[in-house]
This record gives sequence, C-alpha cells and structure tokens, in this order.
Amino acid sequence: MVTLSALRKSRSIAVRALARNRLQTILTMSGMTVGVATVLTMIAVGSGAQKAIQDQVRAAGMNVIVVTAGNYKMKQQFTSDGETEEDTNSGEGKNPSITEEENNPENAAGLGASDKLSLDDASAVAAVPGVQYVSAGVQDNARVVVGDDGWFTRLHGETSDLPGIRRAWSLVHGRFFTRKEVVTGQDVVVLGSIVSQHLFGDANPVGKSVTIKGRTFSVIGEIVSSSWMVPAAQGDDQFDAVYVPVTAAESLLHRKSLDRLTISTASTGEVTRISQMVTALLRERHGLGTLPNDFLVASEAHKSLSKGGMRTDVARAVVGNVSNLDKVTLDELGKTLDRASRTMTALLASVATVSLIVGGIGIMNIMLLSVTERTREIGVRRAVGARSGDVMAQFLMEAIVLSLTGGVLGIVAGLIAANSISSLVQWSTSISPLAVGLSFGISAAIGIVFGYYPAREASRVTPMTSLRYE
Repeated sequence: MVTLSALRKSRSIAVRALARNRLQTILTMSGMTVGVATVLTMIAVGSGAQKAIQDQVRAAGMNVIVVTAGNYKMKQQFTSDGETEEDTNSGEGKNPSITEEENNPENAAGLGASDKLSLDDASAVAAVPGVQYVSAGVQDNARVVVGDDGWFTRLHGETSDLPGIRRAWSLVHGRFFTRKEVVTGQDVVVLGSIVSQHLFGDANPVGKSVTIKGRTFSVIGEIVSSSWMVPAAQGDDQFDAVYVPVTAAESLLHRKSLDRLTISTASTGEVTRISQMVTALLRERHGLGTLPNDFLVASEAHKSLSKGGMRTDVARAVVGNVSNLDKVTLDELGKTLDRASRTMTALLASVATVSLIVGGIGIMNIMLLSVTERTREIGVRRAVGARSGDVMAQFLMEAIVLSLTGGVLGIVAGLIAANSISSLVQWSTSISPLAVGLSFGISAAIGIVFGYYPAREASRVTPMTSLRYE
C-alpha cells in the first residue's frame, strides 16, 4: 500500500524529472491547455446564448401572471351563428346550453368589483412552490408635476420585487425603492423613461422632486427598456408610468385593498400549474365556496392573444381556456429551448471529446517515450531498492502533474477567451463554478487514464533490462 509520504516523494521526483525536459513538458501540457480552454470557452458561449434566450423570453413576460381584483366576466353561451349572448337563465339547476366548464364556479359570471385582494394574499402567493417574485400593486391615473410643467400618466404602487419580475427593465439612473422604504411608506418615486423625458429632458432626475396628487415625492431612479422585445412607448403603462412604494400609494389614494398582484414564475413551463394553484389558494382565502371568482388570473400569453381584434366566437375558442392556451404556448416554447439545449450539449460533448482525447494521447505518447528513454534510470532506481509500485507511482504522478497543470492553464485561458469574446464580439457568455470544476476534474481524469499504461510499463522494467539497454 502506497503511503502519503511515498506519494509526496513520488511527486517530488516527478516534478524534478519534468523540469529536466522543459521543452517536452511544455509541449505536452500545451495539448491539455488547448483542449480544456476550448471546452470551457464553448461551454461559456453555449450557456451564455441559452441564458440570453431565456432572459429575452422572461423580458417579454412569458413567465408573468397577473391577478386582478374584481371579476366582471359575463356568463355567455354560443348561438347557432357562432356569436355569444348574455345568459339569462335565472332558474334553478344548470342551463343545458352551457358547457360543464362554464358551470364551474371558477368560470362562472364574475362578482364584479372586489376589495378583498390584500397584502396578506401577496404573502401567501409568494409561498406557492414555483413562484419567484410577487409584487402587490395599486394603480391610478395621476398628473406628475414639476414646477409649472406636468405630465398625465399612470401611477403604480408596487413592492421592491417588481424589478425582478420586469426583466426588460434597466435602471439608467439611481435605484429602485427598497423593502424598508415599502414597509415605512416612504415618499420616493421611480420614473419611467417616457415620464422622465417629458419632465426633465435628458437630465438625470435623481435627487429632484415631483408632486403627485398634492404630495411631494423624491425621485430616486429612472427605468428604461433593456430589451428589444419590450420597447418604450408613450402610454405603454411601463415606461410611461411612475412607481412608488405600495404603502405610500395606499396612503395617497386612501385605499386599503390591492388592485392586482404581479407574479413571476421560476420557469416559463410552470405558468399553467402555478396559475391554477394561485386560483385555488385565493378562492380558499376569500372564502368563495361555490361562488364564482372575485378576481381574474391571466398570463402574459393570454393577454397578448386576447388583445387582437378577433370575432367573439374566435376569441372565445382561442383564449377562452387560459389553461390550454398557456400549455400550448409555453410547452412549445419549452420544447424549443430543450431542443436547442440538447443540440448545444451534443456539440460541446463532441468538441470536448476530440480535444481531450488528443491531449490525452499526447500525454500517453510522451510518457511511453519517456519510459523508453529513461530505462537506465528506472533500472538504477530498482537496483538501489525502489519497488515496482514506487516506479509506477512516479510515472503516474508525472502524467497527473502534466494534465493538472495543463488543465489549470486551460481554465485560465478559457476564462480569458470567454471574457474576450464577450467584450469584443458582444456575445453573451456565462461561466459557472460547475463548468470550471468539471474542466479541472476532466483534466485530472485524463492524467490518470492516459498515464496508467505508461506507468505500468515503467514499473515492469527490471535491473537486468536496464543493463541490456543501449
């Protein structure tokens, strides 16, 4: 059994042996360095591209669910001409012309206005598995005034989690309000870029004051669009808007209830399931029993398709069932991303296999040559008492030192290459600690696998063989 001291001794001998043949050692390590650097760079570019696609999807709001207080939905039925008319059935039992789905309390005629949506509801929804962020919101129209100038826009009272939901946002100036400012109801405001442009032009608005409904708010930030999928436009309700802490908005507007909850999911493929769970949770919290919903739950996918000018019968067929709509839209999107991920993984695996095999063959070739050239040295070591295991440990240690040193240099080169690609070509790159650890582990494995055979051959050299060596 090889002891720790024996391994240290073998490592010392291996390092000295490699140092005697510097050019050969450098060329051998170069193969591993190039292989590991290539793998790490490809992983960085591939992961960055996938992350960029997912960020753009989230920026478009495909993982966003909006819960709106109140439900003004009318109970409808189809006529023979495909149009809809208000259900006038007031008798007991179910209208036979209404489908079973419509008789479900969740899909029945709404209860109209509601003041039951609360901050406690927001906290409960935040605990639903799969929910990433929840922002409780209060909205109203407001005129934002600076001196004698003013701009009529949308006022949003929100929580500090909103920027995590709106991935298309970027703070060009200042910051968003904090959780502490929400709790204490501070009079601070973040301006959308459209509002800031109209009130302050191109100047930085941070530190200035605006008046909203007779109350003075201090400007702490300005948001702009960071995604081509969500451009800023006048009246868009995102960048043509102002944002204050929800508690400050409730005080300003004299409200005790919320207008809506904005929810983001960790995965785009979970929107349907989480929508159903949120619906069930809010029905239970509001004690609805067999009554219809007093709120509406809609995803961004549903809202996007429902905004078109479709006939009522077509609109009902397409967006009448939000569950099915989201499932088709988001499942297809998820499948596309999965296919792209599998293709990229196969490409990376191919490049990694070829690069590392080439590096490993280089190590094996050099080590076999080294065994032949150092036959006399091996024989002398055996003659003075070295065992075959000691010789094998020495040569195996040389292979591991070569591969690990080449691997570390390859990781450094890969990080530099990835950062260079990101800055020069403007490609998105992403390097995770897992990728770095995997690269280092692979380089160690290459040293052991491809160094074992030459080490075994070296351990079989006897003193008699070295005497016959010319």
